[in-house]
Amino acid sequence: MNATTPMHTTIGGLAADSVGRSDHRPPLVLLHGLTFDRRMWRPTLHELDRLDPGRRAIAVDLPGHGESPDAASYDLAATVQQVHEVILEAGLVEPVLVGHSASAAVVAVYAAQHPTRGIVEVDGTVLVAPFAELIKSIEPELRGDGFDAAWARVSTMVFGLDDVSDNVRAFVEATSRPRPEVVISSWMDLLTRSTAELDALIAGAAGAIRAAGIPVTAVFGRQPTSAETTWYSEHLPDARTLVWPGSGHFPQLAYPLRFAELLASTSAWSRGGVAALRP
Repeated sequence: MNATTPMHTTIGGLAADSVGRSDHRPPLVLLHGLTFDRRMWRPTLHELDRLDPGRRAIAVDLPGHGESPDAASYDLAATVQQVHEVILEAGLVEPVLVGHSASAAVVAVYAAQHPTRGIVEVDGTVLVAPFAELIKSIEPELRGDGFDAAWARVSTMVFGLDDVSDNVRAFVEATSRPRPEVVISSWMDLLTRSTAELDALIAGAAGAIRAAGIPVTAVFGRQPTSAETTWYSEHLPDARTLVWPGSGHFPQLAYPLRFAELLASTSAWSRGGVAALRP
């Protein structure tokens, strides 16, 4: 099978698209956001094959998404552990992890705990307290008959589909599959942890990443707020921040070639390290 055709496989119990071969270049592990699946990365992988031929890359369906089986829990710790099992079974050494939306937190916590060459965060946020408060305020609706309306409210606020092309909007609407049990469990940290605990978790992960010298690139489809800019300057001052207007919550879909160019550039990322995540 040539490198242009993803191999559909199962790794660590999860469905995955696998391309390329292991060599001196750090392998890529691509994680979609909540309610989506690995199809999110196929336009980028197609472009990457031309720019960085044969690069080892795995796009995973996280538990309860796409073609992967359900799990007992979808919270942050469980998801990080499941990703680690995928990486171990695939035999990947110090991968570059790419996380969209909620998976931006997954790749950051993973990098704080395990050997990682670098991380690319795609329209995630480091200031989760306001979103956590919103989720807590609508928890009764999420757990009851109002789930669909509550999800529509949240997704309208987050997805930014008014800013994207018709093709991107159609893809997002066709591939988002919100399931109450998966969504609620995925948000369990937001629902059960205090604001102080959430802030400490993120700051702790950032501190471990900074101490290990792990490269970080954050791609936004909007201009970061002044508070986000201040947070990065204080916690991850060496992080590279990119803003791609007109892409809403989905820079990788709006600009697949540009995103593939970004991933290709990670071939040159030097070896980092691993630091223990402090509680």
